[in-house]
Amino acid sequence: MEKKNLEWGSLGFDYMPTDKRYVSNFKDGKWDGGQMVSDPDVVINECAGILQYCQEVFEGLKAYTTADGSIVTFRPDMNADRMYDSAQRLEMPPFPKEQFLEAVDMVVKENAAWVPPFGSGASLYIRPYMFASGPVIGVKPAKEYQFRMFCTPVGPYFKGGAKPISICVSDFDRAAPRGTGHIKAGLNYAMSLHAHEVAHANGFAENMFLDPATRTYVEETGGANFLFVTKDGELVTPKSDSILPSITRRSLVYVAENYLGLKATQRPVKFTELKDFAECGLCGTAAVISPVGRVVGKDEIINFPAGMDEMGPVTKKLYETLTGIQSGKIEAPEGWIRRIL
Repeated sequence: MEKKNLEWGSLGFDYMPTDKRYVSNFKDGKWDGGQMVSDPDVVINECAGILQYCQEVFEGLKAYTTADGSIVTFRPDMNADRMYDSAQRLEMPPFPKEQFLEAVDMVVKENAAWVPPFGSGASLYIRPYMFASGPVIGVKPAKEYQFRMFCTPVGPYFKGGAKPISICVSDFDRAAPRGTGHIKAGLNYAMSLHAHEVAHANGFAENMFLDPATRTYVEETGGANFLFVTKDGELVTPKSDSILPSITRRSLVYVAENYLGLKATQRPVKFTELKDFAECGLCGTAAVISPVGRVVGKDEIINFPAGMDEMGPVTKKLYETLTGIQSGKIEAPEGWIRRIL
């Protein structure tokens, strides 16, 4: 198989259409068998439920070329489970897990020439998504839906290495108590866009959202979970019913406990505790870990001892171990790696 003639080392984190994508439709109470198509355009009715009432959920995962030349994906079963849960919360027909995994395999195989080579620092980003395609004018769930999956080659989220960023405490709430903050739906990300642009306009890379009920506990950013490291090396991740259950975060917790021998705790984290932590990071599919060097609140600036020059030592070990597992350089826990080619 001949790879596409791309400057793999120069790729950014941007969309580039590839050869094939997967499409399946839900009609008359059931999903069809799905098919691969070449056309990247979506044609829907003007009264489609996605356009009227924002019925849409999505996922994000990656395919990698490993050290031995295999093409693999990382824990796609967890993406299938999370998308199933997200769809149920928005009264959408969940897409079957096994069909989801088959679709991932098909999309990667059909676009194998677009999977970046090992050592390039790039990967193939896979975006499954589902939306209400049937027309609906009254406020109610649609009767027809479409599931699609495309992929695009992407470079590292941070060019030249992951330098610690400065973030601010947002004046806005990301999610409502007992709302939809725990599911991966486009509506949650739309809610965060204005706050994101305000943060950028003020010179910050991201927001720190606090809990919407009391605004005293740390939740997440617009698209990533937080992780903290105490001064004695314990990994602490915030616990809340209104944050997304990040697959990367859950994987990092396992790595901390089982590969690095660290204590890992998930619990509510008060904003007033931040000054006592040694390291801070944001974790998600795109960058794995984005180190945070400074948090600016309304009346306080927290500078983490790890500094603004490079990842803290514990965060770096977590990052290197997880990316080593993904690339095949470190043996993975059973079931984490799905070999496709």
